[in-house]
Amino acid sequence: MARTTLGDSVADQLLERIIEGIYAVGTALPAEASIGEELNVSRLTVREAMKSLRAKNVVEARRGSGTFVNPPSIWTSLEAVVQAMSAGGAAETSIQLLEVRRMIEVGSAQLAAGRRTEADLLAMAGHLSTMRGAHAGGDLDGFVAADLAFHDVILKATGNIMVAALYDPLDRLLARGRRETSAVADIQAHAIAMHEDILTALAAGNPEASRDAMEAHMVQTRDDLLHYVLDGNS
Repeated sequence: MARTTLGDSVADQLLERIIEGIYAVGTALPAEASIGEELNVSRLTVREAMKSLRAKNVVEARRGSGTFVNPPSIWTSLEAVVQAMSAGGAAETSIQLLEVRRMIEVGSAQLAAGRRTEADLLAMAGHLSTMRGAHAGGDLDGFVAADLAFHDVILKATGNIMVAALYDPLDRLLARGRRETSAVADIQAHAIAMHEDILTALAAGNPEASRDAMEAHMVQTRDDLLHYVLDGNS
């Protein structure tokens, strides 16, 4: 695990202020000396933090003008984007997160069909059983945890370590989004049925059927999100 330096800590604090709108997009950050005085750190530490933020394209230095905040749409750090999305509008975040899930998980299911092990199938069956029990018992947290775990098995079953690594920064958003949608009993019932189809296709080792089952799950999830959650909040 990488060690966190004081410069990293200052960069995180500045990023939080940018996301909170204290330093708005398009505006210049305070001078390094001012930031250092406010945060009780040296100018060298502030300079290290600025370098980190520039590397992520969160800010850009303009010769003779200062350091300006870039819009999140051009940031190059997934962690920073996820943090900004977490603080953004729920509707936009939910839709965009689902689009990312759809792109990754449909392909992952297809790949996992030819690589999953019996242990993977048993693990997914166990998580699906937990989802059924949590649904029947009104255990929202238990349902969400089992849902996330089911999908995590599929990602790891691809045998491609980069697939699971792509999801790591999304954990917080995934948990929040799943809890938001899974609070609706009908959505839980739909999810259970879709997970059953996915497990059946994976157990058969059929890549096309697994892909189609996951695609259907993503479409159903989007429809449920729009109908039960976002419409209700509009």
